[in-house]
Amino acid sequence: MSNLILRQGVIAEDDWTLTVEAAGELPARAKIIVPLARWRTEREALLAGAAAVGVLLPNTEDVEALYPLIADRPLIALQFPTFTDGRALTQAVLLRTRLGFTGELRALGDVIRDLVFWLGRCGIDSIVPRPDQNLPSCQQALAEIGVAYQSAADTHTPVWARRRLRARAAAQARP
Repeated sequence: MSNLILRQGVIAEDDWTLTVEAAGELPARAKIIVPLARWRTEREALLAGAAAVGVLLPNTEDVEALYPLIADRPLIALQFPTFTDGRALTQAVLLRTRLGFTGELRALGDVIRDLVFWLGRCGIDSIVPRPDQNLPSCQQALAEIGVAYQSAADTHTPVWARRRLRARAAAQARP
């Protein structure tokens, strides 16, 4: 069975293995995602035995305080315990904008189609929807809203900024 995810808006094979156990054997030389608690206690052993190590953060963690511990990770997975809890969205924005994280940010847990567009706005670039969600439909959700009113961690230019640019260009074009 293949594990498909949305990565940068494209349906792709997931090349990471999520390990939620706090201890135990891990696949050798694989790309693994481990819980923060395990990263804290087994960092050196994990780095020695895996091809790459990502960290799974609970949405209750203070990412600004943790950042020195996880800044060099190629992937940070943000946990959505329920789709109505948006704390992981705040974590994503902080990681992308204030802290400058450039690695892969992944959303997993209770991720439904209705969240997908907003996940992208907050800087999340890989999405693991809940198993009952239709992946192609989630992919479509990324492009459903074409107008943004606020600045965010994505590349959308807010409407007010586009209007301002057009007004400046029009004023410069006048004789």
